[in-house]
Amino acid sequence: MKRTLKKIFLAVSVIGMLSSAGCTDKNAVIDQNSEIPGHNWTYLNKFKFDVKIDDEKIPYNLYMNLRVTADYKYSNIFALITQTGPDKKAEERRYELKLANKDGEWLGKGSGNLYSFQSPFRTNYKFPAKGVYHFYIEQNMRDNPLREVSDVGLRVEKAQ
Repeated sequence: MKRTLKKIFLAVSVIGMLSSAGCTDKNAVIDQNSEIPGHNWTYLNKFKFDVKIDDEKIPYNLYMNLRVTADYKYSNIFALITQTGPDKKAEERRYELKLANKDGEWLGKGSGNLYSFQSPFRTNYKFPAKGVYHFYIEQNMRDNPLREVSDVGLRVEKAQ
């Protein structure tokens, strides 16, 4: 009897793992984050994300992912995002992400002491050509290091 129960449990576990592995976001090209060492983001910490674009004819939405602790002292963050395409031409832009209301209420999703944000910086964007694009994200605030920033990342998805 115990062997039968173990076999049933094993079969159910395997089926559960296989079905959950198949539940991925079909529109996401990349959704990747990098941890910031010691929660101190210095000017020298530029985070690189590589994105392979197979279809330049369809539009994409690009987001910056960010996670800060409750002790982050600003209501926004400025970041430089550099995009380099297959033609090796680099384009750099400065973006501001609003993180809190004027009353101090966080705009992101909270879990414990961390707040997560996913902020669009390009919507319905069409890449100029197929190929691999490199994105570099760096902080552009006055503080160096910028304290209490836990993770930074990039999400690129097919626009719907």
